Amino acid sequence: MRRRLRFGNERGLTLVELIVAFTIMALLTAMSVPLTRYKIRRERERELRFALREIRGAIDKYKDLADSGQLGPIKLGTEGWPEKLDTLVEGVKVQGAQEKRIRLLRRLPKDPMTNTFEWGLRSSQDDPKSNSWGSQNVFDVYTKSTEKALDGTPYSEW
Repeated sequence: MRRRLRFGNERGLTLVELIVAFTIMALLTAMSVPLTRYKIRRERERELRFALREIRGAIDKYKDLADSGQLGPIKLGTEGWPEKLDTLVEGVKVQGAQEKRIRLLRRLPKDPMTNTFEWGLRSSQDDPKSNSWGSQNVFDVYTKSTEKALDGTPYSEW
């Protein structure tokens, strides 16, 4: 009978055990990648919804101020909408007992889909499906991303 000699208290994994362990870890890692991508995409979609809501709310507030006559005479062709998006950040003078400047946005939100501060703009005279801006006023904003959402709709139609 042959006896195996052991040196001290040796313990370890065999080659088969190591291969099985690495295979299981590789499978778990491969399964987590799509879930992580899905979660990141959902987070970007949530940020896009928030940014669009914030900008559109500021545009509507500007229109309400213009319609109530608090911004003075409405410039011809703007129909009470802001002329450019930066107007919401720079602020507008409100007429009254004391003239004061109201900033409707602290800063322009970053577009999470394109990772820039550039937004697509639509004027009230533009076709809703058009991607060209007529430059008369800022009636609406949209992302310039050409990607589609998880539900299949283009982000630019949100």
